[in-house]
Amino acid sequence: MSEMSENPAAVLPAEIVWNESMLAYNFGPQHPMSPVRLELTARLAAEFGIFERRNVTVVQPEVATDSQLETVHEPDYIRAVRKVSANPEEPDEDRGLGTEDDPVFAGMHEASARLAGGTLHLAESLLDGRTVRGVNFGGGMHHAARSKASGFCIYNDCAVAIQRLLDGGVQRVLYVDVDAHHGDGTQNIFWNEPRVMTVSLHETGRTLFPGTGFSNEAGGPDALGTAVNVALPPRTDDAAWMRAFHAVVPQLARAFQPEVIVSQHGCDGHAQDLLSSLRLSVDSQRQMMLDVAELADQVCGGRWLATGGGGYNVFDVVPRAWTHLLAIVSGQPVPLQSEVPRPWRAYVHERYGQTAPLVMNDDARLWWRSWEVGYDPNDAVDRTVMATRKEIFPLHGLDPWFD
Repeated sequence: MSEMSENPAAVLPAEIVWNESMLAYNFGPQHPMSPVRLELTARLAAEFGIFERRNVTVVQPEVATDSQLETVHEPDYIRAVRKVSANPEEPDEDRGLGTEDDPVFAGMHEASARLAGGTLHLAESLLDGRTVRGVNFGGGMHHAARSKASGFCIYNDCAVAIQRLLDGGVQRVLYVDVDAHHGDGTQNIFWNEPRVMTVSLHETGRTLFPGTGFSNEAGGPDALGTAVNVALPPRTDDAAWMRAFHAVVPQLARAFQPEVIVSQHGCDGHAQDLLSSLRLSVDSQRQMMLDVAELADQVCGGRWLATGGGGYNVFDVVPRAWTHLLAIVSGQPVPLQSEVPRPWRAYVHERYGQTAPLVMNDDARLWWRSWEVGYDPNDAVDRTVMATRKEIFPLHGLDPWFD
């Protein structure tokens, strides 16, 4: 797919959720989910002038109310989060609060509910016509379940936003998750909801947390075919990942005909990220953002709500990847080979003692074999893709071999 138009006249209204209050989502200095990744993304985006674009509104997120969170989370769970938030000395490990992945901290409820409130705001803006596109790069907390914290995620902002869209009259929502880890929480919350299709491309659960997300996880009895999983082998690279994406996502998007696309853009599949074994580049991550944008234009009038997610190389990878996301959502991509602005590199060195990348790309060779070229049964990625296509495609009137 091609670059989006950079003609300002063709750019849609967009909202970006950002305020320094989001940095309060902080599990501590030794935890991989460092708020530095948000700070540096916002600073880099500002250097490119993205927040100042004429079609962009920057939104300060509000803390989601308990009743808003209760649309996807159990009331007892929210009370438990509030309890440990007020008294971190008494964790609740049965609910995932106080584990190694999700250590408790003072103010946890407010910090987590603020991230959810940001993504919820985007859904409401889309419903009332204030925006067509929106992005909360501090969101994407896709592991949080109805009644349990998991995988650095307390409240599932993606699910809160999707449920708000449904409650506001949207009949079909497509959720696309390209984080290295399976989007299990969002999938399970909508497991038996035929109005929501969740598509997750991720490293196989045989080698990576959370150990789920296989092709036979296809949805509940009332929604069979609306949970879609592509469980890719470790060390999957750009070409194989893009081949898998284009062999599954566009076909199902066109068959499902969503009214809105919600996407999660965790960038922890990058080759330099230590929390997965994938081998992706910023170049391919950016290309997937462009491809989701183009799908939104093709199938749902451009209506697109994007979030961040995982991403733990906080200096080299996350700020570049999510600055590309902000630029693409706002309709004017940052050219792939742009130089990283000198003031940002100087700040990273002076504030954190790190050497920042010089350019906005990894100089990767972005080429992949189209699925139409043919299925190779000796290729592990092709076998994974075919397993998903055989499981899901017939349920939508598609041929797993030829569509």
